[in-house]
Amino acid sequence: MRVYIIGAGPGDPKLLTLRGAELIASCPVVLYTGSLVPKEVIAHARPDAKVMDSSGMTLEQIIEVIVDARDADQNVARVHTGDPMIFGSTAEQMRRLVELGIPYDIIPGVSSFTAAAAALGRELTLPELSQTVILTRAE
Repeated sequence: MRVYIIGAGPGDPKLLTLRGAELIASCPVVLYTGSLVPKEVIAHARPDAKVMDSSGMTLEQIIEVIVDARDADQNVARVHTGDPMIFGSTAEQMRRLVELGIPYDIIPGVSSFTAAAAALGRELTLPELSQTVILTRAE
């Protein structure tokens, strides 16, 4: 049993990685943030998958679903927007998974900052001019 923390990309379902789509399609349990992850991404789930919107769930409720999946020896696709390692809530989930001895993998996604640069046709770094990118939140 393994949890796959999957980045769904910046909103365009066509920017979901092939690996992310494969894992969503193979996992019997799919947890996703319904307020942020497009339905077209979750449509990759297999027909018999237990698909749950986690947007109204607490961390403990999410972990409870994962523990139930572990007890049933079922892999879990935990789907986040963008890249799960940027501005996500994955650290607290990973901490709990480590405490419970549940193995996990991080599947990167296309982040909105790189998608925005591509859409605008702008490089974020330029040789001999700018080699630094700083990310911050408005919060």
